[in-house]
Amino acid sequence: MKMFFMALNKFSNFLKIIGAIALTCMMLLTVVDVIGRFFKHPIFGSVELVGFLATIVVAAALPYTYKADAHVGVELLVRLLSKKKQIYIDILTRSVSFILFGLITWQMFLYADEIHKTGEVSMNLEFPIYYIIYLLAFGLLIFSMTILETIVSNIKQLKELKTK
Repeated sequence: MKMFFMALNKFSNFLKIIGAIALTCMMLLTVVDVIGRFFKHPIFGSVELVGFLATIVVAAALPYTYKADAHVGVELLVRLLSKKKQIYIDILTRSVSFILFGLITWQMFLYADEIHKTGEVSMNLEFPIYYIIYLLAFGLLIFSMTILETIVSNIKQLKELKTK
């Protein structure tokens, strides 16, 4: 299991780099498009491309953001509880998150498959959008596995507290 989580961590870091590249490309594309619009030569399909890049940023950033604990959380009342109770609450909330994002991931893969079968493409560039949906679903899968890793880590912490 440890090897799996180490590989997951490396892959999460790789996705972080992909997300940073996509965010940089999104920024550059927007700047070039605005300058092009000023000179009456906008970039064709720039709105679609920015949307695709934004999806890549979200899919790539979710696992790393979760791992770095950089998401928004409300901990005011939980901090007043004992460490053991905090871990129980953490396991419960992360388990609910794991189930929720597991279902979302599964549905995203089904949706991507459905879009692939229908042959739906983007409006201007006629790019097959199932690629983007599969990419988002894959990012959500990695995110779900990261949540599972945290649950396993919390269970280990709980066992260590019980042995003390």
